[in-house]
Amino acid sequence: MEKHPYQRVGVYVDVSNIAQNGGYGMLYDVLRRFACRNNGVAVRLNAYVAYDETQAKTNIDYRQKSLSFHSVLRDFGFKVIVKTVKWFVDESGNRYGKANADLDMAVDALLQSERLDSVFLVTGDGDFVQVVRALQNKGCRVEALAFKNVAHSLRNETDMFTSGYLVPGLLPVMDKDNENRIERGICYSYYPDKKFGFLRFMNKLDGHLWVTDSRKEESPYETAFVHASQFPAEIDWHSLPSRDYIFEFELRWIMDKKGWQAENLKLIHSYK
Repeated sequence: MEKHPYQRVGVYVDVSNIAQNGGYGMLYDVLRRFACRNNGVAVRLNAYVAYDETQAKTNIDYRQKSLSFHSVLRDFGFKVIVKTVKWFVDESGNRYGKANADLDMAVDALLQSERLDSVFLVTGDGDFVQVVRALQNKGCRVEALAFKNVAHSLRNETDMFTSGYLVPGLLPVMDKDNENRIERGICYSYYPDKKFGFLRFMNKLDGHLWVTDSRKEESPYETAFVHASQFPAEIDWHSLPSRDYIFEFELRWIMDKKGWQAENLKLIHSYK
């Protein structure tokens, strides 16, 4: 088998699935950098987009925004695969549209995997579980990234699942009025008797995600102390630590401790 000096990466994005499930406004240049972290090379970058030709004929704003978005994707090196919305009428007379990209995305990933070392799926759809297994059986490492409504079966089947909320800069923090540093992370350690724990958050796009010890140079993570009083009311302390809760929080540097302290935690999403 021919060996390559770099990791050949294929990125496959179900744009509609991501946009409708927490990833609206995702920055595709950041996505590309994250998928190809650690000197990977993007051999394939496919973005599957839905386009309503009927609406485009009467809505100039929709047409211009859609075409502009497609151009931005191409500027970042993505091949744009347009799925035209098809309209149907159900038994109750309700009209609905469909532009399912699952089949195209699955077939492309399987066929193109012959020249890939790693496949990066950007979707939360559980229908891709069988595709993941097939890709792994062909020798590919398979990672997935998504935001909300992620199938547990997909998370468990991939070699690594990353919540898009945790990737720095992928989905910009919208709290512009807050001058403090804002991050998103998980609670990986908690001591209920002492009423404090520690949060872990990603601070760079490179580095090995499996190196969770932030003291190591190759780790992409930082950690922050958090007191129980800073967790939102809906969080049961007995459920901590948990990697299923995604928190957004403010960071304050504590000089005498020489470390970060997290304050004013908000629960952004729960994968439970």
